[in-house]
Amino acid sequence: METGSGKETAYGAGAMQTGSLHGKIALVTGASRGIGRAIAGKLAGEGALVLVNYNGSREQALEVVDQIRREGGRAEDVCCDVSDFAACGIMAEEIIRKYGHVDILVNNAGITRDNLVLRMTETEYDQVLDTNLKGAFNTIRHLSRYFLKQKSGKIINISSVSGIMGNGGQANYAASKAGLIGLTKSVARELASRGICVNAVAPGFIETQMTEAMPEKAREALQQKIPMGRGGQAEDVAGLVAFLAGGAADYITGQVIAVDGGMCM
Repeated sequence: METGSGKETAYGAGAMQTGSLHGKIALVTGASRGIGRAIAGKLAGEGALVLVNYNGSREQALEVVDQIRREGGRAEDVCCDVSDFAACGIMAEEIIRKYGHVDILVNNAGITRDNLVLRMTETEYDQVLDTNLKGAFNTIRHLSRYFLKQKSGKIINISSVSGIMGNGGQANYAASKAGLIGLTKSVARELASRGICVNAVAPGFIETQMTEAMPEKAREALQQKIPMGRGGQAEDVAGLVAFLAGGAADYITGQVIAVDGGMCM
């Protein structure tokens, strides 16, 4: 399922200095657009200093940073290809050197290379797994040592209902998102005793620039599979992420929560 959005969002500046995440440092990967952008804004709206990770377009990342700052929040851009293990290690060290701690990690970075499995190339498969799944491992691997030292932290992995149900033409994407679920549960078991919560969010059909370009009949057919009869918004996903990142979710770990209007029950 597509899980991005190009729409600009107001982040709720009134809460930025006194929100539930005030004083927290949050790294959001793939935060320059789509759901990542909405998550970055929502966490900033709750008072966190948000590190807006990007790999492709710094211009888009700076747009997110500038919008958050205009609304009274705090944000910085951080360039890193999360599929690069060594680069993630450097990013983690720089974050700790500059800010002293990290409290929230949202693994949102993801790409699609859709194709039927009989036509899918090895490169198409590897690129998606390297970014969507290995990228999450890389950031968790390098940042978990700091979570362990401070005996606290929230890790939220953005999966997809495709990783639960499967989806034709997305064998690579579905495999990566299913892998994220397994990674989430395993890491949750390893880190729970140190007060670190690890959960996954599985968006369904989220309204995006890409889905807006779909033929009307295709959109209608997909929406008929959703009990609520409509697609979701990036802000629906961001709201759940903010909840999982906050203190009200301190006893929730190892869970996979769908944001899909009942599509996957």
